[in-house]
Amino acid sequence: MIVLSFALACAGFAGLCLGMERHYEQVFRTRRIPPARRRLGVSAGWLLLALSLLPAVLQHGWGFGLVWWAGVLHAAALLLALTLTYAPRLVLAWAAAPVPALLLAALLPSL
Repeated sequence: MIVLSFALACAGFAGLCLGMERHYEQVFRTRRIPPARRRLGVSAGWLLLALSLLPAVLQHGWGFGLVWWAGVLHAAALLLALTLTYAPRLVLAWAAAPVPALLLAALLPSL
């Protein structure tokens, strides 16, 4: 479940990044973001960050789950910052991270 929480956090931060002109330009090589795409990126980003809390709390309870979630958010943000610095096009891969994580969580529910 923590793997799923981490993947959702990575995708959420990727959505928030792609809603900003500077990071959008790093990934897509164009500065202008269509307004609908900006709203979609920011909205999906916040929704995925909120959803990333759910697997951590379901696995560890509210007390320890919030601590896990804070650690997951920090790890995901650090990974995304390093990705934006050294290989900005890989941010699109982080945006798709929940798909294989959901499959992994379905096959191995103890993670």
